[in-house]
Amino acid sequence: MAHSAMSGNGTTAGDDPLQTAVWRLRSRACWADAAALLRPETAPAALQRAALLVERCLYTERGWAEAEDALRTAEALAQSDEERGAAACERGQLAYSATLHAVRDRADEARAALGRAAALIPPGAPGRAMLDFRRGLLAENLARSPQAARAAYRRAHAAADAHSDPLLLSFTWRHLAGLALREGELAEARHGFAESLRIREELGYLVGTAPALASLADTEPEPEASRLREEARRLFRLLGGVPTWLAEQLAPPAPGAATA
Repeated sequence: MAHSAMSGNGTTAGDDPLQTAVWRLRSRACWADAAALLRPETAPAALQRAALLVERCLYTERGWAEAEDALRTAEALAQSDEERGAAACERGQLAYSATLHAVRDRADEARAALGRAAALIPPGAPGRAMLDFRRGLLAENLARSPQAARAAYRRAHAAADAHSDPLLLSFTWRHLAGLALREGELAEARHGFAESLRIREELGYLVGTAPALASLADTEPEPEASRLREEARRLFRLLGGVPTWLAEQLAPPAPGAATA
């Protein structure tokens, strides 16, 4: 399962108190509460609010109508090309999430929206890193093209590094590691998953820590693998079963089942 990242402020000391409050709620899977702190009266606020609610859809498989409403508001308020491109990027992510969770096949809409975003967000702009990451998600999970996904993730990784976006780096590390694991590159995968986990723990990104622990467990021998998975289960339960798609991955083996 793929994740979305939404770059934002509030992760370091000295940030705007509102952004700090939004980040704390978001990182603990309280997207609706975080969105409620933002008044969608300007394009940036409306875009951030929409992004929070779009992210909630991916992690919880609910809230689709609220995300659509917030996105329409953001689209209406967008004035510059970059703002319109950011709104298109969020629309692409919402359509991707609906397709991924089999709510409705919106793959064509996702591709078209991200294509619009690419035409509006100039190369080198901060929003380009997120766009490249999301194009990688489409390539990996909808088009089933790992080569195209890897190229997009690497562009996003370089741009996130250049723009000092550690949260997005945690996602690019994770997805590049996932591709490496599929190809049997265990050491590369372990390094990438460990970097992703380290960043998320440093940021306090609690909702993303359980998936990071579970992924790293897939590259570790016993008993470390079981320890990591148990810690992931603890966090998963603490957050009320979010992200929903992690439930199957964390399900304990059936009694008497053979384990490798």
